[in-house]
Amino acid sequence: MRCYPECMSDLLERLRGRGFRLTAQRRVVAEVLDGDHVHYTADEVLARATARLPEISRATVYNTLGELVALGEVLEVSTDGRAKRYDPNAHSAHQHLVCSRCGSIRDVRPEGDLLSALPESERFGFRISGAEVTYRGICPDCAQPGRN
Repeated sequence: MRCYPECMSDLLERLRGRGFRLTAQRRVVAEVLDGDHVHYTADEVLARATARLPEISRATVYNTLGELVALGEVLEVSTDGRAKRYDPNAHSAHQHLVCSRCGSIRDVRPEGDLLSALPESERFGFRISGAEVTYRGICPDCAQPGRN
């Protein structure tokens, strides 16, 4: 598996291509989410959106996030009972590395397809439609000496 910094989410382009009505508020939310390794909570999206567009409301941010998830343009990521995070890399197959201490998340791409390695007998007759794999560990910042 490897981290892939070259993967940008291109969220704004995808939304324009779908004809999604980009009001100033929706555009700001999409701009906040657009980028590599973005996994913000709704409150983090709100804070960043407010810095760009002070009049944006909490309800607008939350509603826009819900719409983007419903469209399949943003993934809702839940880990270890922490606040949900929003991942714009919805169309790029990847998995997640999650720091057990600070909760930071990084996207990684597996080197091979783990499901194809499973013999049919271990699939119990399931036709696999998708998988979510999360790797947990300690990020480099939290692993520094003196950090708890």
